Amino acid sequence: MYPAGNLFIPAPHGRLEAILKEPRGEGARGVALLLHPHPLGGGTMHNKVVFRAGAALNEAGLTVLRINFRGVGASTGEHDEGRGELEDVRAGLDYLSAHYPGQEITLAGFSFGARVGLEVGVADERVVRLISLGTPVDKYDFTFLEACRKPILFVHGDRDEYGDVNHLKQLVARLPPEAHARLEIIPGAGHFFDEHLDRMKQLITEWINECIPTQTLRSASR
Repeated sequence: MYPAGNLFIPAPHGRLEAILKEPRGEGARGVALLLHPHPLGGGTMHNKVVFRAGAALNEAGLTVLRINFRGVGASTGEHDEGRGELEDVRAGLDYLSAHYPGQEITLAGFSFGARVGLEVGVADERVVRLISLGTPVDKYDFTFLEACRKPILFVHGDRDEYGDVNHLKQLVARLPPEAHARLEIIPGAGHFFDEHLDRMKQLITEWINECIPTQTLRSASR
């Protein structure tokens, strides 16, 4: 049986099924939107990479919203090959900005979720920082990232089947200095980070902790 989400958020085609999870402890250091891999390949917000990335963001003190793209699970609409999914990303950002006003938004995506999420996140002023997991540079055009002016973390396996690590290195090298781009390569990991999910999770949490000063946590908990 398909796992049920705990809320629905409005979208142009109807609604998106979503899960919202707040961090343990007092206060929060911000919020995050987390996006899943390709729906036609079985990608959902319950994907193991997405689930573990969400745990990493929670441990770093962020409230995390995971959504199912259109046509996935209980979300309305139909898969739109990455075009309509851009609207879904914006719907997720609309929800976070409305319910958590004034909090910094981190946008993270895995594979297909990284492709559509980064395109929106680079241009949307509400997004402060970006995370790309398993960036499929051999499947999609990522040249739009050359306009990125926000801190961005790439976590990638050196055996990724959809993104040659050397091609990703070339892309990262073309990003402007303002992106403060960091590329973390996990030796032996494939696209789905099998047997390397703990390392992926650790890298995400550590990067968020570096990006967000501790005083942000203290002020948010008052």
